[in-house]
Amino acid sequence: MATPNTHYGRDQIQAMLKNVDSLFFIGIGGISMSSLARLSAHRGFRVGGSDHTDSAMNQELRKEGIEIFIGHEASHLNSYGAVVYTVAISEDNPEYREAMRRGLPMFSRADYLGYIMCDYKNRIGVSGTHGKSTCTSMLAQIFIQAQKDPTILSGAILKHMSGAYRIGQNRDFFLFEACEYMDSFLDFSPSLAVVLNEEYEHVDYFKTMEQVRTSFRNFTERTKLFGGSGEAVVNGDDKETMRSLEGFDGHIITYGIENPAQYRARHISYRNGFPDFDVLKGETPYGHLTLRIPGYHNIYNALAAIAVADLKGLDSRDVLTALSEFTGAERRMQFRGKLDGIPVYDDYGHHPTEVEATLNGMTHLGFQRIICVFQPHTYSRLAQLLDRFVKALNVADEVFLDDVYAAREKNTFGVDSKVLARRLGEKGHYLGSREKIAEEVRKVLRPGDALVIMGAGSIEQIFDILPLTDRPEEDRK
Repeated sequence: MATPNTHYGRDQIQAMLKNVDSLFFIGIGGISMSSLARLSAHRGFRVGGSDHTDSAMNQELRKEGIEIFIGHEASHLNSYGAVVYTVAISEDNPEYREAMRRGLPMFSRADYLGYIMCDYKNRIGVSGTHGKSTCTSMLAQIFIQAQKDPTILSGAILKHMSGAYRIGQNRDFFLFEACEYMDSFLDFSPSLAVVLNEEYEHVDYFKTMEQVRTSFRNFTERTKLFGGSGEAVVNGDDKETMRSLEGFDGHIITYGIENPAQYRARHISYRNGFPDFDVLKGETPYGHLTLRIPGYHNIYNALAAIAVADLKGLDSRDVLTALSEFTGAERRMQFRGKLDGIPVYDDYGHHPTEVEATLNGMTHLGFQRIICVFQPHTYSRLAQLLDRFVKALNVADEVFLDDVYAAREKNTFGVDSKVLARRLGEKGHYLGSREKIAEEVRKVLRPGDALVIMGAGSIEQIFDILPLTDRPEEDRK
């Protein structure tokens, strides 16, 4: 069972850390946890942490003077004064139990992040069921382009930062990704909230859509805390988002394509497969934009980023230049090389809406066929959304299914990848191992195809057995 979030808040955490000079991070190797560890070291704490396996991320942390332990043992805490943990660990984790036994100050990742961000004047939190990492990455590139020196904490590695975080030298802007799982984002205090969309997701935690709407509404309400003015940039085309904000008495700024909104995209076409459109602010032309990432959904992400940047007074030339040069975050339709001359992409999509949006985006790129390798993420999500996964994956021409990434679950739901393969009919294939998937994929590929590897679990490991050529320079390191 996962560990619970703490909900101490800024003032209590500040008091608990008054005489603490060292922090230990349980699960330090994750993208968000490693970024928080670095931010803490930058603030003057002596920092260490543990992870269940070694990784390139942990090696980078060691180079920066952060002590890293592989495995979890109570003795690792001997010289540390407080603990930050990811809720992905279990309550029987030896370090978690030892911290409890010793009475050390303990904070969940989200609670500690909420404490750190309160020191910043402009706290811009990007929320939504889908698109958070991409929109946060767009904002990061915009604010860096505009020389605003932001501090950034994202859920994905950003090419232009060579990592998932950036530490600014001032405390004017803090850009962060706000995840709704287990209501983690309710420990954050954005001064401006971005709500990209709301959909039924994380079905092991959220039991109804009403619960989802309530959580996002509560996140938006937090923009009124710690000097915030209650600003929210929201998708005016998303019915659930607009429903959740009925009666919100803050300042709502809308963007969209289909419905009236303050920021809109018009005259949408595709140039070499990428969205090309005009942006209007009210009825006034804001500028013209051609994206370098595919997909209709990314028009919405770009509009959200434009609205935020414009509200914060950034020059439209910086904004449009940054977006026209943006090539995506890691594992968001990331080109990884070629397999027998066929382009191969890597994508994090694991919800039906994300899967369908990515595959539809690929159809504009001129490929004759799309071959997809997909790993379902959690049995509960697959069971609840099985029909929608079938519809989404049917956009592809051939689908190879890896075993379900169980994460924190056991299969008590009566579904698995074999069931999904059968539901997909002739285009669905379950082969039982990644080695067989790699072998069979190479047999079906032909000129004009594209291959996309999709999932949020361990499916990325298949790249270790695919003999790719023409890999990007950063992928060879």
